[in-house]
Amino acid sequence: MSKVAGVAEAPCETEDSLDRLLHAREARFTFSQSLESLTLAFLDWGLHLANAPGRRITLAESASRQWARLLSQDLWAKPTAGDHRFDDESWAHPPFNTFAQATILAEQWWNEATACLPGVAKSHSAVVSFAARQILDFYSPSNFPWTNPEVLRATAAESGWNFIRGYRNFNEDAQRIARGLPMDEVKGFTVGEQVAVTPGKVVFRNELMELIQYEPTTGKVRPEPILVVPAWIMKYYILDLSPNNSFIRYLVSQGFTVFCVSWRNPGPELRNTSFDDYRRLGVMAALDAVTAISGAKKVHACGYCLGGTLLSIAAAAMARDKDDRFATVTLLAAQTDFTEAGELQLFTDEGELALLDDVMWQQGYLDSTQMAGAFQILRSNELIWSRLIKTYLLGGREKPFDLMAWNADATRMPFRMHSEYLRAMFLHNDLAEGRYRVDGRPIAISEIHAPMFTVTTETDHVAPWRSVYKILLLNQGDITLVLTSGGHNAGIVSEPGHPRRHYRLARRPSQGPYMAPEDWKAAAPEYEGSWWPALAAWLGERSGDWVSPPPLADPAKGYPALADAPGTYVRET
Repeated sequence: MSKVAGVAEAPCETEDSLDRLLHAREARFTFSQSLESLTLAFLDWGLHLANAPGRRITLAESASRQWARLLSQDLWAKPTAGDHRFDDESWAHPPFNTFAQATILAEQWWNEATACLPGVAKSHSAVVSFAARQILDFYSPSNFPWTNPEVLRATAAESGWNFIRGYRNFNEDAQRIARGLPMDEVKGFTVGEQVAVTPGKVVFRNELMELIQYEPTTGKVRPEPILVVPAWIMKYYILDLSPNNSFIRYLVSQGFTVFCVSWRNPGPELRNTSFDDYRRLGVMAALDAVTAISGAKKVHACGYCLGGTLLSIAAAAMARDKDDRFATVTLLAAQTDFTEAGELQLFTDEGELALLDDVMWQQGYLDSTQMAGAFQILRSNELIWSRLIKTYLLGGREKPFDLMAWNADATRMPFRMHSEYLRAMFLHNDLAEGRYRVDGRPIAISEIHAPMFTVTTETDHVAPWRSVYKILLLNQGDITLVLTSGGHNAGIVSEPGHPRRHYRLARRPSQGPYMAPEDWKAAAPEYEGSWWPALAAWLGERSGDWVSPPPLADPAKGYPALADAPGTYVRET
């Protein structure tokens, strides 16, 4: 693997192995959270609040008004958008309405207490606010059977059998966790049988990825193939789920020759794989194979999430080196500037990353359960507490579906790569600020001259749309921006015919004026339905005339068919 890191500044290598081992052991009891970072955040906030008597008086007055509002049972407060804990009509009746209101008002007061306190570091304020919210979420009346009217109603109707089923569910989940299996037992969604079934061949394989070429379904195709680069934080078939919602199958049906990278699920043997190795052995190796097999001089590139960030790096390096093989660049929920990267920044200060380095140093990788825990806690009400209520208090099980099956099929991240990525992007923002280096020389997103199609989603907690929007600041080229309904996954897997979908779309021509995100949102026209047809039309306008499909693999050029799609790497656990 490469010995050349893409980051401008590497962490100091002065830590003793004993210290690393100690910290890795400590992380097991702190859920991989740095207690030092958390303590510093609360000290910063607490000391400044202690030295602000006027602010304390204001907060005391606010608390008094909240209590008066609660006792008067007038002017009921509404939960924040997306909070569905108290949607059931039974929460509108005494005493449960008082429980719900007390929770909502307490959350509002803590938001006021932790926000905009002069002198407190913004990151520390965010950490304190987040920690307070987690504690309040834990003590929500919806989480306890005796204060949740929905649970009480089910208990009365079923004579307590909901608790019997919940106990069985708990035992089943505990046994799966003890065996190192994911909590979700998703039957009926096997890779290559019900999901990831678009026909194709593996045409290239190295130690890091397999490249899949998909069979054409049209008599003629566009001469420019599409190279899809998914994130390796997930299995690639998020883009090839069931036949009815497969993004890859849709592109094939529109007359494009599609290639997709399928990343290997790394173990400790790949601990020293660098972030640049993913560019070199992933994007660039795949691009060489695509152009050789198809004979095309131009390729449409498409990257999703972390794969989109990597693709932007590859495109910038290629532009710097006068490599113009990319006809277009499509970025799906992919960030290039990380100054407003959402609540994931809570886990990426120096203290958190030092602890994470020690955890990965011992294992050689970041385990999928550790990574999934960070994402779940960002939306704890939706992904943790509501699930526990339904599964253990109501005794139900969520009906399996394809996206749920994919989500349970988690991956790992190599130690060196993940450390370099978090430090270069989240901690130092090297890519946006011109410090990121490829082959020892800096690159800049501004050097990408290929037209770009950028998709953002309204409720994305991983790549917030205002963060993705900053591509318009970093690049003055021709950029078409889409803001679609849904979140990081559901907003991308948004096939035509999916109900209640809408999107905004607007083009910013090369050297066009910049608009603030909210101004753009207000001005961009809104459309009903899926954004997929808009992308297909956009790609078609930037493609050549129809031609006969290229061969499926090409042994003469060193790219034989190695296996049927979806290949072998996607099946690794």
